[in-house]
Amino acid sequence: MSSSKVEKEPKGAQGSEGTKESEGAQRSEQAQLAKGATRSDWALRSGGTARSAWAHRHLSALLVGLLLIVFALALFIGRYPKPGFLSPAALVSDPLARQIVLNSRLPRMLGAVLLGLVLGGAGASLQAVFGNPLVDAGFLGVSQGAAFGAAVALVLGLRAYSLIAVLAFGMAVLALALSLWLAERFRYGGQILRLILAGLAVSAFFSSLLAMMKYVADPLSQLPDIVFWTMGSMVPMGWKRLESSAPIALAALAVLYAMRWRVNLLSLDDTVSHSLGIRPGVERKIVSVAAAAGVGVMTAVCGVVGWVGLVVPQIVRAIDGPDGRSVLPRSMLGGAIFVLVSDTLARSLFSGEIPLGIVTSLFGALSFAILLTMRKVELAR
Repeated sequence: MSSSKVEKEPKGAQGSEGTKESEGAQRSEQAQLAKGATRSDWALRSGGTARSAWAHRHLSALLVGLLLIVFALALFIGRYPKPGFLSPAALVSDPLARQIVLNSRLPRMLGAVLLGLVLGGAGASLQAVFGNPLVDAGFLGVSQGAAFGAAVALVLGLRAYSLIAVLAFGMAVLALALSLWLAERFRYGGQILRLILAGLAVSAFFSSLLAMMKYVADPLSQLPDIVFWTMGSMVPMGWKRLESSAPIALAALAVLYAMRWRVNLLSLDDTVSHSLGIRPGVERKIVSVAAAAGVGVMTAVCGVVGWVGLVVPQIVRAIDGPDGRSVLPRSMLGGAIFVLVSDTLARSLFSGEIPLGIVTSLFGALSFAILLTMRKVELAR
């Protein structure tokens, strides 16, 4: 009896030690992933091709080069003096062409780049920290709140851009605050699930208020303005509006870029994140506030532009892998290219300009469908 007992105890101790060792190995592997082991590193370790490693290392440079090329071409594409490409020599010989390029197209294109940077970066960071590939910048109700604020200004007859922008941005901030407040008071699910549910509730609430504004608006003068604004457009963008919106948008981008490596930690389980020395609740709110502030200020100027923050990060992850250190800045660059190309097509395809939101939704939905048919989109928690 005693001998059998003595024999069993070392086995139990050995099993306990084995369990501890396996848990330690798993914890070490998760920490290594959290520190940002890139997709190319894992590909090379598992016999991946050199082509994928080269693409990973040079993808940022390729995106920057592509953005510069698209920007240079789009600057001379338009409908003056005839549809097509404007010769750069016309800037010297034609004062009207110089006026159009420098005071109309240039600030508009810079605004499109800034909008794409914000939407791409916000989408990538929110999808990672909330562990949901279907999350975009407006899931906390920010876009719906901004749309409602602009609709209220138009119904009240406030035609000044500054008043519309202030109300739109104020309602976007209010929507974010309501989402965070509700998430703290929900008693169902974990922290991430509560915030997602709160965002859905706030989004539906402000969408209903927006529908009410459309119903009470004058169908001849006010309703067309509300509908056009909710479709999104870069027409209002000029040097003054770019100067007023750029500081907040750039500050939000700086915060998201500085937090890019923390996104890897926030994408892990909260218990693992705590063990690695961060406070996931606080840092998740920092990322959410920065993303919402950038999206809110750009939505206040350009209206609601959808699908950019949803599709672009998924395309980047399909090419580059899940490492937040590279996915977030590359999603910013990809979003800038996406919005710039869409805006160029919106203003140059037809004699009348197409709202930017229609073009981004069209290409975004097609890209999303193609992406889902080619690979399994998955963001593990």
